[in-house]
Amino acid sequence: MPDSPSVQDSPRRRWRRRLLTRGLPALAALYLLLLIPDSVPDPPRLSPRSPFAWNQDERWKGLEERFLAARQVPPDERRFSIRNELHSGQADVARLREGTIAVDDPLLDRMEDRVFSLATRVGASPEDLAPFLEFANAMRDAVKEQSTRWDLQSPAVRARLYRLLYGGRAAVEEAMLQAPPSAIPALSLCRDEPSQAPSAVVRGVRIHSGDVLLSRGAAPTSALIARGNDFPGNFSHVALVHVDASTSQVSLIEAHIEKGVTVATVDEYLRDTKLRVMVLRLRANLPALVAKPMLPHEAATWALAEAKARHVPYDFAMDCEDHGRLFCSEVASAAYERHGIRLWMGMSTISSPGLCAWLASFGVENFLTQEPSDLEYDPQLRVVAEWRDTEALLQDHVDNAVTDVLLEGAERGERIGYSRPMLPVARVMKAWSCGLNVLGGVGPIPEGMSASAALRSEELRTRHEALRGRLLGRVATFRMEHGYTPPYWKMVELAR
Repeated sequence: MPDSPSVQDSPRRRWRRRLLTRGLPALAALYLLLLIPDSVPDPPRLSPRSPFAWNQDERWKGLEERFLAARQVPPDERRFSIRNELHSGQADVARLREGTIAVDDPLLDRMEDRVFSLATRVGASPEDLAPFLEFANAMRDAVKEQSTRWDLQSPAVRARLYRLLYGGRAAVEEAMLQAPPSAIPALSLCRDEPSQAPSAVVRGVRIHSGDVLLSRGAAPTSALIARGNDFPGNFSHVALVHVDASTSQVSLIEAHIEKGVTVATVDEYLRDTKLRVMVLRLRANLPALVAKPMLPHEAATWALAEAKARHVPYDFAMDCEDHGRLFCSEVASAAYERHGIRLWMGMSTISSPGLCAWLASFGVENFLTQEPSDLEYDPQLRVVAEWRDTEALLQDHVDNAVTDVLLEGAERGERIGYSRPMLPVARVMKAWSCGLNVLGGVGPIPEGMSASAALRSEELRTRHEALRGRLLGRVATFRMEHGYTPPYWKMVELAR
């Protein structure tokens, strides 16, 4: 007996027919539409520029051999030679503070050689780490003082500063990695530059309103920011300090990829993993500060008011001239620029074609910009102090080695892709994130980041973590077989 008309044309059956005949094709069409990839612009080529390269593999091998030889020297004899070398080094630092030294002066070559030579012996003598660190800090301060007389636009000057400042830190940390954690000072006090701005003590350091904090995060993108530069560095983030004149409350103004410009307490700032933090302060004898000693506090006060008054999105394009959106470096530079001081006297350049292509795929449009690491070389700023997470120092070096090897692949033409079938899902998540942004919330995909860039970020994280895991295993095996931590050049070799 046939079904009655009421059964044949029930609402449920009609709904199913419509879904099959109309809904599913529409969903399929929408899915296919959302599969269309974004176009990635070709990054500009900065042809006159080229990345810095040490090109000294034989030197690094020779230093490792000297370290191994130093381990065989009787401790008293080794300590005697270290103290003599430190004494000679301190005399060179004193000479460096006198008058004007040309950037090609042999004294600077001698200082570079000495800091690396000392590192080979101090690595075998952890009890001498503290005086070695003191010498390296004094050398850095003297070099920065001398650089106030140099032309920061000169490639030779940039290279010299990098070799001495970045190279000096690298040498110190090679020695640190051979020492037991208890021998590594977490805090290194450098030069307490005078300031009339309000201040407060944070983790044993008196910081002043207007100070700039450089730091390094633990994420793969942090390593890419630190290393993705013509002068690969150790820092990936910038924050500007504000200290309330009445309450001494410390606030950190910073720009996050996820949230844009925010204001954090010290505890909130440190809650995000920091592998290292450096405190920088404007030189007290800058003409602008001599005329207006409270200028740093005024700059920080303006930045704090701006951050509280309006939502400022993160600037993925890294355009340091347009302050409608801000990336982390720009938070500090925009505040000081408004008060007549131009930070980053030597602008950051990114000229490797592979690196430029990678960064462009994340939304970067400007390859002459302000990278966090390069602020350390600005002669207008003194290094006040540096914190290192002693337990994370090895992680920092491993992350750098992994990133350097990944970037070698970028120069061979490897690109960061993503799973195409996931693109429609990511675009739906992006639409959801945009709705949350309108309501003042934070979605799974940051404001200003495209869905495809978010997928590429996940692919970078996956690649980085896979290589990092393998490298950590190889480092552990090397330590077990050789009895010491592999130096950085060896870590890169192991990562390859």
